[in-house]
Amino acid sequence: MVDCRYIDSHVNLHAPQFDEDRPEVIGRARAAGVDLMINICDRVSNFDAVYGIADDNADIWATVGTHPHESRENPDLTAQTLIDLAQRPKVVGIGECGLDFHYDLSPRDVQAQVFRQHIIAARNTGLPLVVHTREADDVMAQVLTEAHAEGPFKLLLHCYTSGPELAKTCAEMGAWFSVSGIATFKAAQDVRDIIKDMPADRIIIETDCPYLAPIPMRGRRNEPAFVPHVYDKLGEIRDWSLDEVRARTHDAFFALFDRIPRS
Repeated sequence: MVDCRYIDSHVNLHAPQFDEDRPEVIGRARAAGVDLMINICDRVSNFDAVYGIADDNADIWATVGTHPHESRENPDLTAQTLIDLAQRPKVVGIGECGLDFHYDLSPRDVQAQVFRQHIIAARNTGLPLVVHTREADDVMAQVLTEAHAEGPFKLLLHCYTSGPELAKTCAEMGAWFSVSGIATFKAAQDVRDIIKDMPADRIIIETDCPYLAPIPMRGRRNEPAFVPHVYDKLGEIRDWSLDEVRARTHDAFFALFDRIPRS
């Protein structure tokens, strides 16, 4: 079995920022050694565009879900809708979903209502829940704790930038965490401190492109080809060699996204 050189667990290749050169972006990722990517759904109404990219590329997979910013678009979204869409063969996760109280682009009660439907879908499908959380630590902890008590589900805190208490609560539930280019930012020492304490067997890596380009690409449109910089930074933070970063994060990735064959 030949393992991946690099994995980008969270890309937004359907985003309009890539409309002019999407095939070239994918080509540059492959040339940089990125052997596997997950294209993340930002809203259910956009699922066909998200899934189409995965369907057209053997090395790209997809999720289904609605970002908290977009939950106002479909406040009556049901778990069954998500479950039905998740039957497509290249869907490997539920989300991106969650709570974002920084921008409040959707009402908070609507965000929570839609988020709970995603949790039900994750529990029923066995697919991991890809969670976005920002400035909502207390409510997020409450929602996840209550839902976990009703029955376990696989949980990923993507691009984690929240506080140490929520990280601890989620780690105790068996959550995975993903590290992004934010870990390279000069002002992100608090994020690096939390990364040092993340469970070593439950850390994965992402770009969240086209956003959050890592140093030294800061200020540019982010691409999957930049993910090696995040690998290097994680190695620096955890005192792991590149081979150890790959071994640990790839083991964690395939344990989480177990619908993806490891070959």
